Amino acid sequence: MIAPLAYAIGGLVLLLVAAEVMIRGAVGGSRILKISPHVIGLTVIAFGTSAPELFVSLKAAMHGHDGIAIGNVVGSNIANILLMIGTVGVIYPFACGDPALRRDGLVLLGSTIVFVILCHTGVIQLWHGVIMLSVLIGYLAYCYISDRRNCANDDSIHAKEVDEFDNLPDSLLKAAIYTIIGLVGVAFGARLLVDGAVDVARLLGVSETVIGITMVALGTSMPELATTVVAAVRRHNDVALGNIIGSNIFNTLGILGVVSIVTPLDIPQEIMQSDIWVMLGVTVVFVAAALGLKTLGRPLAVLFFAGYALFTIGQFTDLTALFTG
Repeated sequence: MIAPLAYAIGGLVLLLVAAEVMIRGAVGGSRILKISPHVIGLTVIAFGTSAPELFVSLKAAMHGHDGIAIGNVVGSNIANILLMIGTVGVIYPFACGDPALRRDGLVLLGSTIVFVILCHTGVIQLWHGVIMLSVLIGYLAYCYISDRRNCANDDSIHAKEVDEFDNLPDSLLKAAIYTIIGLVGVAFGARLLVDGAVDVARLLGVSETVIGITMVALGTSMPELATTVVAAVRRHNDVALGNIIGSNIFNTLGILGVVSIVTPLDIPQEIMQSDIWVMLGVTVVFVAAALGLKTLGRPLAVLFFAGYALFTIGQFTDLTALFTG
């Protein structure tokens, strides 16, 4: 048991460190090339913080572990909402009301509903992936045009995300080295994590889906959590909230889009029974709160955190039996 767990944890640590190196290299190189901060936030940072989920789901799917691939995305989306708001929001409540957040929140809700519909087909296929990626590209293009029209180039939520990164490489050569080393590290870390997770699931006697939706998903969500915490500490609440929404949109449309183009994804029955409905439910509540409230305060944060704790416990135990004795 110790060896597979160490394998998985080692892969996760390598994955997270490599992702951070890759993001800093890519952001640093983009700034040296004088690419718009808004474009960097929309593309480079969005891809970088979701790179662990992408590489893990891709590696898992290519080796026939669809439970981990799908569970990773579903679990990450649930963790991004319940755990991030539940932890960060207790200390720094999230301010709502930015028009861009309202727009992105509705896109998140729409993409989640589309994902639920596709799951009911039983298999997410190549043409599904093409559609999802096309929608993602269209959304990014619309965000770029809309934000450039409505605010200064360095004043949009996506542009502000660049300010959360400091100590960036100061030359193109260093930036390229950072990026390449980071990409290699992410790919190798994903392999270690998936292999270790499969062995842990086998030894614990639980399904790969359960491990994917809990341990793997929680681990791969760490870059988003770190970025959200930094933004919240700096009182950049719009950036923190936008990071959560953007990450979930990229997970649903980008990661599943890419993976399903490479190989079809069979939807595990476990996820169809409850997990996908939990994801849809928390997304609806989150978007409704973000659109209807001025602030996501501490009471809601505590409720979200408790919800994530119950969800995680429920993956390994029968909650009905737990509460009825």
